[in-house]
Amino acid sequence: MGKKRPDRTERRARERAARHLVRDREKLAALSPGGSATRPLEVPSPAVIDARVASLRCPQCDGEYALDAHDAEAGLRVVSVTCRVCHVPRRLWFRLGSSAPS
Repeated sequence: MGKKRPDRTERRARERAARHLVRDREKLAALSPGGSATRPLEVPSPAVIDARVASLRCPQCDGEYALDAHDAEAGLRVVSVTCRVCHVPRRLWFRLGSSAPS
C-alpha cells in the first residue's frame, strides 16, 4: 500500500483552486464593459481609446496593458492588448458615439 502524501495533496488542491480563480476572473472580464462585442465601452472618438486602455487594468494581476493593435469589426473598434505583468493577451471592444446632444 502506498504512503500518504499530504504535502502533494495540499499542493494539488491549491493549484486546482488557482485554476478555478483564473477561470472565474476570465468569465467576469468577458461580462464586464469592453470584454466582448455585446458589451462594448462607449467612447466619443478613436482618439480617446488609447487613454481609456491606459486606465484599464488586467483582471488577473491588476497590471497595465501594452497596446498591440487597433482593428475595426462589425462597426466596433477592437483593441488587442497584452498585460505587461502576466503577459495574457486580451481583446477590448469599443463603440464610437457621443452621449452629448448635437
